[in-house]
Amino acid sequence: MNKYALPATCMGGRFLTLNTVVRVNQIEVTRDRNEGSDETANHTPAAAEAFRAAIAEGWPGAQITWSFSWLALHSDAPNYRDIRALVKRYAAEFGDDVTFIPGAYFANMYNTREQVNQDLHDGLNAVSRFMGDGFRPKSVVAGYLAAENQRYLAEAEGIHVCQGNIWSQLAIDNGDGDGSISYPYYPSREHFCKPAQGVADFIDCVNLDGWTMDFLAARREGFADGFNSRMGVGPIETLGKYGPEVGLQQMMATTAVHFDRGFALNGFGWVTNCWELCLVAAIGHLECLTAWLRQIRARWPDAHLITQGDFGNLWRQAYPTNAALNYRFEQTGTGIGGSDADKRIRWFMNREFRLALLSELDRPGSEVVIDFTRYDQPAREPQGLSRNWTLFGDINQKQTRPQDRPRPISQLSEEQRRLIFAHYPDVIQRGFPHPLRSSRKGREG
Repeated sequence: MNKYALPATCMGGRFLTLNTVVRVNQIEVTRDRNEGSDETANHTPAAAEAFRAAIAEGWPGAQITWSFSWLALHSDAPNYRDIRALVKRYAAEFGDDVTFIPGAYFANMYNTREQVNQDLHDGLNAVSRFMGDGFRPKSVVAGYLAAENQRYLAEAEGIHVCQGNIWSQLAIDNGDGDGSISYPYYPSREHFCKPAQGVADFIDCVNLDGWTMDFLAARREGFADGFNSRMGVGPIETLGKYGPEVGLQQMMATTAVHFDRGFALNGFGWVTNCWELCLVAAIGHLECLTAWLRQIRARWPDAHLITQGDFGNLWRQAYPTNAALNYRFEQTGTGIGGSDADKRIRWFMNREFRLALLSELDRPGSEVVIDFTRYDQPAREPQGLSRNWTLFGDINQKQTRPQDRPRPISQLSEEQRRLIFAHYPDVIQRGFPHPLRSSRKGREG
C-alpha cells in the first residue's frame, strides 16, 4: 500500500482530485438499456496501464479514483476482467480508490429514486466483491444524484462523499443541473443543488462537483456563441478542442484560479478533473496529462493529489455543517474559447445564496449581476423522470429566461440587496442608497 500521508485538514491546503470512468457503453442509462456508442474497443488493459503510468510519471505518489459502470463491473469479456484486476493492483500499490457510477452520469434522468438506490447497493457490493478483503469505496461518482439517493448513500451505505453535481451544466449531454455552488457542501433534502439550511434538511453526504470549469466559459448555455460552456481542466474541451499547447495553457489557467487567488480568498484550493478511460484512445494526449501534473507540482509544490473520497472526508472534518460556507472566486478571461479576455467575473457562494458579477475590464462601473440564486427559499426536484434538474434562481447565469437579463446590482430589489449586503458589504456599489441605511432612515423618519 502506498504510504502517502494525508494532511490533517483541508484548510491551508491545495488539493487535486482525479477520477476516471470505466464503462461498456457511452451512457448506460439503466442496467440493460444504453444510449450512445459501444466503447468496448476503447477500454483495454493497455489503455488503463498507459493512463495510470502517465499519472505516476507526472505525480509520484498520486492517488486517484476509478469508477466502474454496471456493465463494466459485470462483463465477462477478457478486457474488462483484466482491467478490474489491474485496478485492484493499483489500489494495493498506489492507494487508489475504486467505486461505482450509477447510470453513467445521469441515473435520475432515467431511473426512479428507488431503482437508483438498488443500483447503488448492488453496484457497491459488486465493487467490494471483486476487490476482496473487505474493501469498501470511500465515495461514489455519479454526475448528478438526487437528494434522496445521497441521503441513502450516507444513511444506508455509510458513504459520506459523492460526486453528485456537475456545476453549471445546461444544454449539454443527456442532463441539466445548474444552480449549485461549485465547492463542497452538504445537500438539502429538498434538492441536491441546494445546500442544506439546517438540521431539518441536512444530508450528511459531501456533494462534490464533477470537474473544474472556467467561470467565464461556464456562464453560457451549452454551446452558445460557438463555445463549449464546460471548458476548464477537462481534456475534451481543452486538449481535444485546441490541441496540446493551447489546451494545456487553459488547463493551467483554470487551475491557477483556485490555487492562487482562490486559495487566498477561501483558505484552501480544490481542482477536480475526470479523464474517462475511453479518452485515452479517443483523444490521446496522455503526455499532456503528465505535463499538467508536473506543472502543478512545480508551481504549487505543497499541492496534494488524493482520492475524491479522502478529500471529501477532509472537508467534512473541517465543515460539520454548511453554516461557515463562504466561497469567493475571481477570474479574468484567458482569451481561449468562451473565456473572454476582456471580462472579469466574481462569484460569491454561501449557504443562503450564490451571486455572480460580470464586468468589462476597460469599462469602470460596468459590473452587472448575471446570477443570483437563493437557497433560503423552498426548492423541489423533479418527481418523475426528467432531463432538467436545474435549480433556477431569481437570475440564472445561462440567460435562458427573460428574467435572467443581467442588471446592475442597484436594480435588484431592496430585499435582494439586503441579503447580499449582510454577507458581502464590499460588493455594494456607490451611487445608490445603502439597503440597510435607507430602510433605517425611513423608519426613523
